[in-house]
Amino acid sequence: MKIHEYQAKEIFRKYNVPVPDGNVAFNPDEAVEVAESLDSQVYVVKAQIHAGGRGKGGGVKLAQSTDEVRSLAEAMLGMTLVTHQTGPGGKEVQRILVEQGVDIKRELYVGIVLDRQAGKDVFMVSTEGGVEIEKVAAETPEKIIKEWVEPGLGLQTFQARKLAYALGLEGNQVRSAVKFFHALYKAYSASDASLAEINPLVVTGSGDVMALDAKMNFDDNALFRHKDIMELRDLSEEEPSEIEATKHNLNYIKLDGNVGCMVNGAGLAMATMDIIKLHGGEPANFLDVGGVANAETVANGFRIIMNDPNVKAVLINIFGGIVRCDRVAQGVIDALNLVKVNVPLVVRLEGTNAKEAAELLENSNLDFLVANSLEDAAKKVTAAIKE
Repeated sequence: MKIHEYQAKEIFRKYNVPVPDGNVAFNPDEAVEVAESLDSQVYVVKAQIHAGGRGKGGGVKLAQSTDEVRSLAEAMLGMTLVTHQTGPGGKEVQRILVEQGVDIKRELYVGIVLDRQAGKDVFMVSTEGGVEIEKVAAETPEKIIKEWVEPGLGLQTFQARKLAYALGLEGNQVRSAVKFFHALYKAYSASDASLAEINPLVVTGSGDVMALDAKMNFDDNALFRHKDIMELRDLSEEEPSEIEATKHNLNYIKLDGNVGCMVNGAGLAMATMDIIKLHGGEPANFLDVGGVANAETVANGFRIIMNDPNVKAVLINIFGGIVRCDRVAQGVIDALNLVKVNVPLVVRLEGTNAKEAAELLENSNLDFLVANSLEDAAKKVTAAIKE
């Protein structure tokens, strides 16, 4: 789950991670009220959407007066902000963050994420703050310094000092950074976050280290332990089809292609998307129906897939291990009597009772393209789109 910058900064404050003073506003009057409450002569007005690159898209502006804050709020609220992470459609700005200006001496980067290969959290810093970290990783990876945190021990002081020295900090800056890093890791671990990222992390003119930005993502599987964080969810920032899939316990992620996919098992779903691309197609989604591929589950899956206007064909790929293929086939037949699918439909069923499943499909009088292998399924679904 993702949250907004201002919400992440509230969590940072809870764990004593230094951030600028400021607050969220939903209209120009509120924006002015926030600005008037700040002890500052310069104000920062920041669009709040679940995407990076807001500054380049016009979503971060400086104001020299409260009148200018009002003008910026009026222009920013309701605008469609397009960044490299939103896609060409952009996102509507429904709230803004108004903060005090900060005397910036240096811009740095810090992030924490789980390294699944190592089975440990990795703490990353870079002197290239304010720059897209993906670009730094691709072009100058040596500028990203990493420390892996041992589970059960947490971030150690020697590691925090090592990271501070790697950033070229000295004197009081090092002490401020070490304290900052410990607080940040506490905020990350205590909230079951999957990502904590600050870009830029700044050194102020007085030598303090401060989070000028804040991004946090959370492990959905741990949210039952954090009701307060769950309440921060902004459904308006999420894909409607993904929200609908969650209601039906379906694992769905919308993509940009034109081949709808319905698969049981995350690994098989990934393999299915790979082989579709291998044969020249583009998957429109990741959809894992799990071990229950009955008529209701399949029908809900069809509804979600067919709500995507880009879908030109659908591939059902089921391996009958826990679930029998004939039950899946009957579920597909029953579902098609409930949901209209007006694009080519390719079905590949393999495993327990696959022969019986094939007979059910053949005798259903429904218009299926039956595949006898995963490669055959990929070839047929991509060919169907080109016809």
